[in-house]
Amino acid sequence: MNILESLRTAWKSIFSNKLRSALTMLGIVIGVSAVVLLVALGNGFQNSLEQTFENLGANALYVMGTTDKTVSIVRPLTLEDAQALEDKSLAPAIDLVAPTINKGVSASYGNNNVNLMATGITPVIGQIKKYTLTGGRFITDQDVAARDNVVVLGWQTTQDLFGDQSAVGKFIRIAGGKYQVVGTVGKMGGYPGDSFILMPLTTMQSKISGGNDIQQIAVKAVSPDQVDTVIAEITSIIRARHYIPPGGSDDFQIRDMRDVLKEFQSSLATFSFFLSSVGAISLIVGGIGIMNIMLVSVSERTREIGIRKAIGAKRRDILIQFLIEAAVLSLSGGLIGLSLALLLSLFLQHVPMGELTTGAQISAGVVILALTVSIGIGVISGTYPAFRAARLDPIESLRHE
Repeated sequence: MNILESLRTAWKSIFSNKLRSALTMLGIVIGVSAVVLLVALGNGFQNSLEQTFENLGANALYVMGTTDKTVSIVRPLTLEDAQALEDKSLAPAIDLVAPTINKGVSASYGNNNVNLMATGITPVIGQIKKYTLTGGRFITDQDVAARDNVVVLGWQTTQDLFGDQSAVGKFIRIAGGKYQVVGTVGKMGGYPGDSFILMPLTTMQSKISGGNDIQQIAVKAVSPDQVDTVIAEITSIIRARHYIPPGGSDDFQIRDMRDVLKEFQSSLATFSFFLSSVGAISLIVGGIGIMNIMLVSVSERTREIGIRKAIGAKRRDILIQFLIEAAVLSLSGGLIGLSLALLLSLFLQHVPMGELTTGAQISAGVVILALTVSIGIGVISGTYPAFRAARLDPIESLRHE
């Protein structure tokens, strides 16, 4: 019996018992669809996560006050601290420095009102974070010097206050003051999402937050391989400015966005592994189901096997026939599961997950792996029934009722 004849016989066997075949394939369908979809969601979420961190400055360092309760004296970061970090004689490895202040405010335009995060910035932050302008301009050095009442709106803020209208040139009210919208930016994701307002640092200090203190200093190294050197320079400069004695605890902390990204990736990998294990269990259950149904098939077709052996079929022919039937059964389940995963991935293509999107992505490698695993499970599960069928004695088989 050739391969084509074995395939024809396999399909005939499957379609002659449609309900039984469907129930047998169910475990494979669930397992393959679950594994493929989870891998696709993991890849999409990973890419979305990396893009979000890239927008927020993936290679940047952020200096902020410590949260360690054991530090007895905590001096706030000041604008002078940021200016000291800009001194090339003290910190030659530092390329860009951008102090910022965040404060929750209420903003309104007409009858629309929204609570959001206002951030006081300098234009340098635009070289560290990827703000993509969708209209107007960004904050300029002139705005900072003149303490102008101008703002740039985040994507969600623009939608909440103006909807489909153009926001550039219009005036909004923030904390009782009147501010002109000079620009809008596109989606960025991350914290605090796209619901934010950017304004000149000096405007924030003089009209909203008050004082000379700042909350955070964004720092970028001259090159990625200089990041560790930059951390050492920041530590030395800030400790000296805050009069921290040798051996004393830092009253500030330095957040490396690369470390944050690694933490997220590690958590995502653990979660994906756990969910993929659930899919793998379904595949194992599906394999057991195939083995069980193939043993039943051998028992039901004992007389058929005896007839084939009596007219010249070899053990190898019987073995190959049942292995192909098991593989076809499993592959059919894999194809159905793969199709189901593709449909679900299209549905989940842009489902929001917090400030990220899943962006499920099924690659050719995942498709090939899924089909290979399906065939492999079929062959492994069908091996014992196939050997059992091949070893049947033709005389005893012909006597079987």
